[in-house]
Amino acid sequence: MSYLNFDKSLLTNLERSLTKEMIRTNRAGAYNSTTLIDCNTRKYHGQLVLPIPELGEDNYVLLSSLDETVIQHGAEFNLGIHKYNNQYNPNGHKYIRQFDCEVVSRTIYRVGGVVLSKERMLVSFEPRVLIRYKLIEAHSPTTIRFRPFLAFRSVNELTHANDSADTNYEQVENGVAMRLYPQFPQLHMQFSKKNVYEHTPNWYKDIEYYKEQERGFEYKEDQLVPGYFEMPIKKGEEIIFSAGITEVKTRSLKSLWDKELERRHARVDMFACLKNSAQQFYKRNGEKCHLIAGYPWFKAVARDEFMALPACTFLSDREDYWKLIVDNTAVTEIRNFMEGKHQQNELKDLDAPDALLWFIRALQMYAKYHDFNQTAQQYGDLAQDIISFIRKQQHPRIILQNNGLLYVDGTETPATWMNAVENNRPITPRTGYVVEINALWYNALRFTASITRANGKEHAADLLDYQAEITRESFNNTFWNGLYLYDYVTDNYQDKEVRPNMIYAVSLPYSPLGKQQQKAIVDICTKELLTPKGLRTLSPKSGYYRPEYIGGQLERDRNYHNGPVWPSTMGAYATAYLKIYQRSGQSFVNRMLLGFEAEMSELCIGSLNELYDGNPPFRGHGGMSFAQSVAAIIEMIKESEEIL
Repeated sequence: MSYLNFDKSLLTNLERSLTKEMIRTNRAGAYNSTTLIDCNTRKYHGQLVLPIPELGEDNYVLLSSLDETVIQHGAEFNLGIHKYNNQYNPNGHKYIRQFDCEVVSRTIYRVGGVVLSKERMLVSFEPRVLIRYKLIEAHSPTTIRFRPFLAFRSVNELTHANDSADTNYEQVENGVAMRLYPQFPQLHMQFSKKNVYEHTPNWYKDIEYYKEQERGFEYKEDQLVPGYFEMPIKKGEEIIFSAGITEVKTRSLKSLWDKELERRHARVDMFACLKNSAQQFYKRNGEKCHLIAGYPWFKAVARDEFMALPACTFLSDREDYWKLIVDNTAVTEIRNFMEGKHQQNELKDLDAPDALLWFIRALQMYAKYHDFNQTAQQYGDLAQDIISFIRKQQHPRIILQNNGLLYVDGTETPATWMNAVENNRPITPRTGYVVEINALWYNALRFTASITRANGKEHAADLLDYQAEITRESFNNTFWNGLYLYDYVTDNYQDKEVRPNMIYAVSLPYSPLGKQQQKAIVDICTKELLTPKGLRTLSPKSGYYRPEYIGGQLERDRNYHNGPVWPSTMGAYATAYLKIYQRSGQSFVNRMLLGFEAEMSELCIGSLNELYDGNPPFRGHGGMSFAQSVAAIIEMIKESEEIL
């Protein structure tokens, strides 16, 4: 049986099946996403969603759904499902007998004596979705009908019936091409088999997305169904459907499917799932590449990319993508930023105060798993230049104070990853001396000193070590309160809230703290913040604790970093825990991993959500698949293995 396998009892229960989603990407920005039963519950769902740079930075839903109807003896059985005016219709989910996702996602339907399988796949680096149907069993002549639902809109909008939509079509090989609006590319819908197309354009109105309704957004839209394709299918026969923005030779669809299938790896355990998920975040354009922060609404963001980079590349056995992302892309973007060249990089927020420090941390991880001296030769000058850039007060959002600590202004613009805003002002205004930024700074100084020394630059390395020692002493004097670390300190204010940010002062290879201090921080994080899904963003003892990520946009923003759990903190916590307790702590870390293994079959199958509620039952929320969450658990697995 497949590692990710769901049976009829779950799939036919809408209360359970509609909460489980899947997403697959083409590693170039396009994706396919819906629920396990193919009922879209978000405006972001769709069979083919892709970037169209000419229209803006959003992704765009072209093909929202494809409904199948099995016809025998004149009786029609519609396998689709949509929600209209608070009712589901048709109820195609009742025919589903199994869903599994070992290599590609596969749904098995049974309609009387008919057994039909449906598999989905995106073509790598091309905006094209392939859906393969196979008639496994049939006792009498069978016809299959396909009805496409077209959206042609941004993922951040909804569409409604209008007279501007162009309902004309162009005949192409074994299919049709349509372009509802002139600014969009044509959508080519083709089959591997000849078929009859009946053009009967009609708007299907008031399709509802309950996920958007939950979030307080507009949640109803109309979609155009231009007509339907119909063809006979025999027992044992396979039919492949293709939707893309270019025409394809339909006789090549089988070989294209087989070629793509060879590229896939089986999801046989949690680590295999996470590795597959990690590679879904790639957005490659030729020899350039970025990491998408998550799906379905995130872009490439510097902090997120650099934090997730090691786990999503070489720790996932994709050394080639480290080179594409770092050597071919990030190095140039970083140097352009430091040289004041205001280029339109796809990587957002490179000026975030901690972004370059996380990049140095990524280099440090690379050096750990590769030849240290070679890493020093390749990246040593860049690391030195980043440190110099900060020391010379050239960074636009950082001030290096005489005490060796970095000072940031987070009063008007968020300076850290706790970046939710209300009325354009930070909800959590972490400003002044911020604990994890200065822990990262100390670590960066020490690591850069080590690779500078490896390159034979003793004097420069000594200066960095001297700077680090000043920072270490000031860090302790500023943040340590005798029990744990202040979250941030500014002027005469010391923020006493217990948050997970202090864990980085322990988990980083170079810690400014003594062993007893490190143990005290691990212990308080374990006692007040730890959950089966990661660390809470705020201790339940705080009067500001708001554990549930629910309600409208404003309520969710206020709660975002004031109680909910972020799995992205778990890698740092596990590293810190094992640093303190070493081999005796391994069984505890492995038990924590079991909580994440359970998530492989929840919410976004085979991946991890952005965040979870801070209280039981720890419901998942936010982005359905989040790079930092996936990366943290990959790191956690690796750390646990290394302790042996």
